[in-house]
Amino acid sequence: MLRELGAKTLVAGGAQAGRVARPAATLVIMLGSCAAGLAVTAQGDARAPRDLLVSSTLERINATASGDAEGSVPIATDTSAAPADQLIVSVRFKNSGGHVLDSIRITSPVPADLSYVSDSASGPGADVLFSVDSGRSFGRPEELTVQAPDGSVRGADPADYTHVRWVLRASLDAGASGVARFRAVPR
Repeated sequence: MLRELGAKTLVAGGAQAGRVARPAATLVIMLGSCAAGLAVTAQGDARAPRDLLVSSTLERINATASGDAEGSVPIATDTSAAPADQLIVSVRFKNSGGHVLDSIRITSPVPADLSYVSDSASGPGADVLFSVDSGRSFGRPEELTVQAPDGSVRGADPADYTHVRWVLRASLDAGASGVARFRAVPR
C-alpha cells in the first residue's frame, strides 16, 4: 500500500509493495514534459520499508553573471528547463520509525528529457550504481554496455543512464535522514 502525505512525500509499506522491477513507491514530479519518480526497497525483501519517508525535488542551479554557481532554487512544475540549465535531482529520505532499517536501496529514474551529468551522483555512505536498461539491472559505470545502432556493443556513456541507485552501506538509525543527489542537463 502507498499513502500520499502531500504533493511530494510518500510512505511505502504493506505486503503489496513491489520489487525493484516493479517499484515499491513511485513519486512523479514534472518539469515541462519530463517526469522523475523513485523506488525504495529493502534488499532481499519484497516490501518497501514501512517507516521510510521519501521525497524528491528538482532544482535549477542559478548562475551569477560571471557564470559561477550561486545556489539552487526549486523549479515550478509548469516550468520548462532551458538547454543551458543545470538541474539537481535531490532525493530526501528519513527513517520515521523507532527501529533501525537495514539494506536500503533508493532508485531514481533519470527523466527522459534530461541527461545525467558524469560523476555527479552523491549520497551519504552509499554506493552509487546506474542502469542503462530502464532499471532492470544496475552496475558501476565501467561495467555498463549498450548496443550501438550498427549492432556492436560499446561502453555506456552517462547520457545512456536511465536510472541512478544509491545502496546505503550502513543501517539507517531511527530518526536518521539523508539526501542523495545527481545533476542533469536537458537533452
